[in-house]
Amino acid sequence: MRVVFAGTPQAAVPALDALLKSGHEVVAVVTRPDAPAGRGLHLEPSPVAQRAAEAGVEVLKPGRPRDPQFVDRLQQIGPDIVPITAYGALIPQSVLDIPAQGWVNLHFSLLPAWRGAAPVQHAILHGDDITGATTFRLVKELDAGPVFGVVTESIQPDDTAGELLGRLAVSGADLLVATLDGIESGQLEARPQPAEGVSLAPKLTAEDARVRWDQPAIAVDRQIRATTPSPGAWTTLGEARLKLWPVDPAPGSAAPGDAGGGDAASTGAPAPGEVRILRSGVLVGTATAPVGLGDVQPPGKRRMRAADWARGLRQDRLVLS
Repeated sequence: MRVVFAGTPQAAVPALDALLKSGHEVVAVVTRPDAPAGRGLHLEPSPVAQRAAEAGVEVLKPGRPRDPQFVDRLQQIGPDIVPITAYGALIPQSVLDIPAQGWVNLHFSLLPAWRGAAPVQHAILHGDDITGATTFRLVKELDAGPVFGVVTESIQPDDTAGELLGRLAVSGADLLVATLDGIESGQLEARPQPAEGVSLAPKLTAEDARVRWDQPAIAVDRQIRATTPSPGAWTTLGEARLKLWPVDPAPGSAAPGDAGGGDAASTGAPAPGEVRILRSGVLVGTATAPVGLGDVQPPGKRRMRAADWARGLRQDRLVLS
Protein backbone atom coordinates (compact mmCIF):
# COMPACT_ATOMS: atom_id res chain seq x y z
CA MET A 1 0.00 0.00 0.00
CA ARG A 2 0.95 3.65 -0.48
CA VAL A 3 1.65 4.92 3.02
CA VAL A 4 1.97 8.36 4.58
CA PHE A 5 3.38 7.99 8.10
CA ALA A 6 2.55 10.49 10.86
CA GLY A 7 4.75 10.77 13.95
CA THR A 8 7.06 13.11 15.80
CA PRO A 9 9.27 11.93 18.72
CA GLN A 10 12.04 9.36 18.93
CA ALA A 11 9.53 6.74 20.08
CA ALA A 12 7.92 6.91 16.62
CA VAL A 13 11.18 6.34 14.69
CA PRO A 14 11.18 2.50 15.05
CA ALA A 15 7.71 2.44 13.46
CA LEU A 16 8.93 4.53 10.53
CA ASP A 17 12.00 2.31 10.15
CA ALA A 18 9.84 -0.81 10.15
CA LEU A 19 7.58 0.65 7.47
CA LEU A 20 10.56 1.65 5.32
CA LYS A 21 11.78 -1.96 5.45
CA SER A 22 8.34 -3.43 4.78
CA GLY A 23 6.62 -4.18 1.49
CA HIS A 24 4.61 -0.97 1.78
CA GLU A 25 5.66 2.25 0.01
CA VAL A 26 6.26 5.19 2.34
CA VAL A 27 5.59 8.16 0.07
CA ALA A 28 5.61 10.94 2.70
CA VAL A 29 5.86 11.67 6.40
CA VAL A 30 3.77 14.08 8.48
CA THR A 31 5.36 15.50 11.61
CA ARG A 32 5.16 18.50 13.92
CA PRO A 33 6.94 21.73 12.93
CA ASP A 34 10.55 22.30 13.94
CA ALA A 35 10.84 23.18 17.63
CA PRO A 36 13.44 24.92 19.84
CA ALA A 37 15.98 22.50 21.31
CA GLY A 38 19.30 22.52 23.15
CA ARG A 39 20.87 25.30 25.19
CA GLY A 40 20.72 27.71 22.28
CA LEU A 41 17.06 26.90 21.62
CA HIS A 42 17.72 26.67 17.91
CA LEU A 43 14.90 25.28 15.79
CA GLU A 44 15.45 21.60 15.07
CA PRO A 45 13.40 19.08 13.07
CA SER A 46 11.71 16.28 14.96
CA PRO A 47 13.41 12.87 15.18
CA VAL A 48 10.88 11.51 12.67
CA ALA A 49 11.59 14.39 10.27
CA GLN A 50 15.32 13.74 10.52
CA ARG A 51 14.90 10.03 9.82
CA ALA A 52 12.58 10.71 6.87
CA ALA A 53 15.06 13.17 5.39
CA GLU A 54 17.83 10.56 5.66
CA ALA A 55 15.60 8.12 3.78
CA GLY A 56 14.78 10.66 1.07
CA VAL A 57 11.08 10.77 1.95
CA GLU A 58 8.99 13.93 1.55
CA VAL A 59 8.33 15.61 4.92
CA LEU A 60 5.17 17.60 5.65
CA LYS A 61 5.15 19.90 8.72
CA PRO A 62 1.74 21.55 9.02
CA GLY A 63 1.18 23.96 11.87
CA ARG A 64 -2.24 22.36 12.20
CA PRO A 65 -3.55 19.24 10.44
CA ARG A 66 -6.50 21.25 9.13
CA ASP A 67 -4.27 23.77 7.29
CA PRO A 68 -5.57 23.98 3.68
CA GLN A 69 -2.12 23.64 2.12
CA PHE A 70 -1.48 20.39 4.02
CA VAL A 71 -4.94 19.01 3.26
CA ASP A 72 -4.46 19.73 -0.45
CA ARG A 73 -1.05 18.05 -0.49
CA LEU A 74 -2.32 14.95 1.31
CA GLN A 75 -5.15 14.68 -1.19
CA GLN A 76 -2.67 15.01 -4.05
CA ILE A 77 -0.51 12.21 -2.64
CA GLY A 78 -3.57 10.01 -2.25
CA PRO A 79 -2.29 7.51 0.33
CA ASP A 80 -4.08 4.19 0.77
CA ILE A 81 -3.57 4.41 4.54
CA VAL A 82 -1.94 6.66 7.15
CA PRO A 83 -0.31 4.87 10.12
CA ILE A 84 0.27 7.27 13.01
CA THR A 85 2.42 7.03 16.16
CA ALA A 86 2.73 9.82 18.74
CA TYR A 87 2.13 12.57 16.20
CA GLY A 88 1.06 15.13 18.80
CA ALA A 89 -2.04 16.80 17.34
CA LEU A 90 -5.69 15.92 16.86
CA ILE A 91 -6.72 14.99 13.32
CA PRO A 92 -10.03 16.47 12.07
CA GLN A 93 -12.60 14.15 10.52
CA SER A 94 -12.18 15.71 7.08
CA VAL A 95 -8.52 14.67 7.10
CA LEU A 96 -9.25 11.25 8.61
CA ASP A 97 -11.46 10.60 5.58
CA ILE A 98 -8.75 11.22 2.95
CA PRO A 99 -7.02 7.79 2.82
CA ALA A 100 -9.21 4.95 1.56
CA GLN A 101 -8.20 2.70 4.49
CA GLY A 102 -8.26 5.48 7.06
CA TRP A 103 -5.67 6.21 9.76
CA VAL A 104 -4.25 3.42 11.94
CA ASN A 105 -2.85 4.48 15.31
CA LEU A 106 -0.10 2.67 17.23
CA HIS A 107 -0.75 3.47 20.91
CA PHE A 108 1.47 2.36 23.78
CA SER A 109 -1.08 0.79 26.12
CA LEU A 110 -3.57 -2.06 26.19
CA LEU A 111 -6.68 -0.14 25.23
CA PRO A 112 -9.10 0.84 26.61
CA ALA A 113 -6.64 1.36 29.47
CA TRP A 114 -4.66 4.61 29.47
CA ARG A 115 -6.11 6.59 26.62
CA GLY A 116 -4.23 9.83 26.16
CA ALA A 117 -0.80 11.40 25.75
CA ALA A 118 1.18 9.61 28.49
CA PRO A 119 0.09 5.94 28.67
CA VAL A 120 3.51 4.52 29.59
CA GLN A 121 4.07 7.05 32.37
CA HIS A 122 0.66 6.40 33.89
CA ALA A 123 1.09 2.62 33.73
CA ILE A 124 4.24 2.92 35.88
CA LEU A 125 2.78 5.63 38.12
CA HIS A 126 -0.21 3.43 38.98
CA GLY A 127 1.79 0.24 39.54
CA ASP A 128 0.60 -1.83 36.55
CA ASP A 129 2.35 -5.17 36.08
CA ILE A 130 1.52 -5.53 32.38
CA THR A 131 1.17 -3.04 29.55
CA GLY A 132 1.58 -3.25 25.80
CA ALA A 133 0.84 -1.64 22.46
CA THR A 134 -2.38 -1.50 20.46
CA THR A 135 -3.16 -0.74 16.84
CA PHE A 136 -6.61 0.70 16.18
CA ARG A 137 -8.54 2.71 13.62
CA LEU A 138 -8.27 6.39 14.45
CA VAL A 139 -11.59 8.11 15.14
CA LYS A 140 -12.51 11.57 16.38
CA GLU A 141 -12.98 10.41 19.99
CA LEU A 142 -9.71 10.11 21.92
CA ASP A 143 -8.10 6.65 21.43
CA ALA A 144 -11.53 5.04 21.19
CA GLY A 145 -11.47 3.41 17.73
CA PRO A 146 -11.86 -0.30 17.01
CA VAL A 147 -8.78 -2.44 17.66
CA PHE A 148 -6.78 -4.39 15.08
CA GLY A 149 -4.15 -6.02 17.29
CA VAL A 150 -2.13 -5.92 20.51
CA VAL A 151 1.22 -6.97 21.93
CA THR A 152 1.91 -7.22 25.67
CA GLU A 153 4.95 -6.24 27.72
CA SER A 154 5.79 -6.87 31.38
CA ILE A 155 6.70 -3.83 33.45
CA GLN A 156 9.90 -4.53 35.38
CA PRO A 157 10.27 -3.28 38.98
CA ASP A 158 13.05 -0.87 37.98
CA ASP A 159 11.66 0.28 34.62
CA THR A 160 11.67 4.00 33.91
CA ALA A 161 9.14 5.39 31.46
CA GLY A 162 11.93 5.90 28.95
CA GLU A 163 13.15 2.31 29.15
CA LEU A 164 9.68 0.82 28.91
CA LEU A 165 8.71 3.10 26.03
CA GLY A 166 11.87 2.07 24.19
CA ARG A 167 10.86 -1.59 24.30
CA LEU A 168 7.27 -0.87 23.33
CA ALA A 169 8.40 1.28 20.40
CA VAL A 170 10.24 -1.71 18.92
CA SER A 171 7.58 -4.37 19.51
CA GLY A 172 4.86 -1.91 18.50
CA ALA A 173 6.62 -1.19 15.21
CA ASP A 174 6.38 -4.86 14.26
CA LEU A 175 2.72 -4.87 15.28
CA LEU A 176 2.04 -1.83 13.09
CA VAL A 177 3.53 -3.46 10.00
CA ALA A 178 1.64 -6.69 10.68
CA THR A 179 -1.56 -4.66 11.02
CA LEU A 180 -1.05 -2.99 7.64
CA ASP A 181 -0.27 -6.37 6.07
CA GLY A 182 -3.50 -7.79 7.49
CA ILE A 183 -5.56 -4.83 6.29
CA GLU A 184 -4.07 -5.10 2.79
CA SER A 185 -4.81 -8.82 2.58
CA GLY A 186 -8.33 -8.35 3.90
CA GLN A 187 -7.74 -10.90 6.67
CA LEU A 188 -7.73 -8.43 9.57
CA GLU A 189 -10.88 -6.86 10.95
CA ALA A 190 -11.04 -4.23 13.67
CA ARG A 191 -13.13 -4.99 16.75
CA PRO A 192 -14.77 -2.42 19.06
CA GLN A 193 -13.04 -1.67 22.35
CA PRO A 194 -14.74 -2.90 25.54
CA ALA A 195 -16.97 -0.35 27.21
CA GLU A 196 -15.45 -1.19 30.61
CA GLY A 197 -11.90 -0.61 31.78
CA VAL A 198 -11.43 2.85 30.29
CA SER A 199 -8.76 4.98 32.00
CA LEU A 200 -7.18 8.26 30.96
CA ALA A 201 -3.50 9.20 30.73
CA PRO A 202 -3.11 12.98 30.37
CA LYS A 203 0.30 14.49 29.81
CA LEU A 204 2.36 14.80 33.00
CA THR A 205 3.51 18.31 33.84
CA ALA A 206 6.63 19.52 35.63
CA GLU A 207 4.53 19.96 38.77
CA ASP A 208 3.42 16.30 38.50
CA ALA A 209 7.13 15.41 38.60
CA ARG A 210 7.82 17.21 41.89
CA VAL A 211 8.45 14.39 44.36
CA ARG A 212 6.03 14.16 47.27
CA TRP A 213 8.09 12.79 50.14
CA ASP A 214 4.99 12.58 52.35
CA GLN A 215 3.79 9.66 50.20
CA PRO A 216 4.73 5.99 50.86
CA ALA A 217 8.08 4.79 49.55
CA ILE A 218 6.44 2.72 46.81
CA ALA A 219 4.60 5.79 45.51
CA VAL A 220 7.81 7.88 45.54
CA ASP A 221 9.61 5.17 43.58
CA ARG A 222 6.83 4.96 40.97
CA GLN A 223 6.55 8.73 40.63
CA ILE A 224 10.25 9.14 39.92
CA ARG A 225 10.44 6.23 37.47
CA ALA A 226 7.27 7.40 35.69
CA THR A 227 8.72 10.88 35.13
CA THR A 228 12.16 9.71 33.99
CA PRO A 229 13.39 11.02 31.61
CA SER A 230 10.49 13.39 30.95
CA PRO A 231 9.39 15.74 32.40
CA GLY A 232 12.12 14.80 34.92
CA ALA A 233 11.63 14.18 38.65
CA TRP A 234 12.74 16.96 40.98
CA THR A 235 12.68 18.26 44.51
CA THR A 236 13.99 21.33 46.30
CA LEU A 237 16.61 21.98 48.96
CA GLY A 238 15.84 25.44 50.23
CA GLU A 239 15.34 27.51 47.10
CA ALA A 240 17.48 25.26 44.90
CA ARG A 241 15.85 22.79 42.53
CA LEU A 242 17.43 19.33 42.47
CA LYS A 243 16.83 16.94 39.56
CA LEU A 244 16.45 13.29 40.57
CA TRP A 245 16.95 9.89 39.00
CA PRO A 246 15.38 6.63 40.26
CA VAL A 247 15.74 5.72 43.91
CA ASP A 248 16.19 2.39 45.68
CA PRO A 249 12.78 1.77 47.29
CA ALA A 250 14.17 -0.88 49.69
CA PRO A 251 17.73 0.08 50.65
CA GLY A 252 17.71 -2.02 53.82
CA SER A 253 18.95 -1.05 57.26
CA ALA A 254 22.26 0.65 57.77
CA ALA A 255 24.96 -1.20 59.60
CA PRO A 256 25.64 -0.14 63.21
CA GLY A 257 27.93 2.87 63.27
CA ASP A 258 27.20 3.66 59.61
CA ALA A 259 26.44 7.30 60.32
CA GLY A 260 28.41 9.62 62.53
CA GLY A 261 25.46 10.23 64.84
CA GLY A 262 24.45 6.58 65.06
CA ASP A 263 22.88 4.13 62.68
CA ALA A 264 19.37 4.35 61.19
CA ALA A 265 17.94 1.91 63.72
CA SER A 266 19.27 3.76 66.77
CA THR A 267 18.40 7.26 65.62
CA GLY A 268 15.00 6.40 64.12
CA ALA A 269 13.84 6.60 60.54
CA PRO A 270 14.24 9.99 58.85
CA ALA A 271 11.12 12.15 58.60
CA PRO A 272 9.56 12.66 55.14
CA GLY A 273 12.07 14.58 53.04
CA GLU A 274 14.83 14.40 55.65
CA VAL A 275 18.20 13.30 54.23
CA ARG A 276 20.30 10.83 56.20
CA ILE A 277 23.92 10.46 55.01
CA LEU A 278 25.41 7.03 55.72
CA ARG A 279 28.58 5.28 54.69
CA SER A 280 26.45 2.88 52.64
CA GLY A 281 24.52 5.61 50.82
CA VAL A 282 22.04 8.45 51.22
CA LEU A 283 18.55 7.85 52.60
CA VAL A 284 15.53 10.13 52.29
CA GLY A 285 12.49 9.74 54.52
CA THR A 286 9.02 9.06 53.15
CA ALA A 287 5.63 8.39 54.77
CA THR A 288 6.78 4.78 55.30
CA ALA A 289 10.34 3.46 54.98
CA PRO A 290 13.18 5.63 53.67
CA VAL A 291 14.41 5.25 50.10
CA GLY A 292 17.98 5.24 48.85
CA LEU A 293 18.66 8.38 46.85
CA GLY A 294 20.09 7.72 43.37
CA ASP A 295 21.85 10.17 41.07
CA VAL A 296 21.07 13.86 41.39
CA GLN A 297 21.80 17.03 39.45
CA PRO A 298 22.05 20.37 41.30
CA PRO A 299 21.40 23.60 39.38
CA GLY A 300 24.22 24.43 36.96
CA LYS A 301 26.14 21.24 37.71
CA ARG A 302 26.55 17.79 36.20
CA ARG A 303 24.71 14.66 37.18
CA MET A 304 26.41 13.00 40.16
CA ARG A 305 26.01 10.32 42.82
CA ALA A 306 23.84 11.39 45.72
CA ALA A 307 26.63 10.65 48.20
CA ASP A 308 29.00 13.05 46.43
CA TRP A 309 26.34 15.76 46.35
CA ALA A 310 25.29 15.39 49.99
CA ARG A 311 28.79 15.25 51.46
CA GLY A 312 29.84 18.25 49.39
CA LEU A 313 27.18 20.40 51.03
CA ARG A 314 28.77 20.06 54.49
CA GLN A 315 25.47 20.68 56.30
CA ASP A 316 24.34 19.01 59.49
CA ARG A 317 20.73 18.60 58.41
CA LEU A 318 19.27 18.41 54.91
CA VAL A 319 15.54 18.41 54.18
CA LEU A 320 14.06 18.04 50.71
CA SER A 321 10.64 19.42 49.86
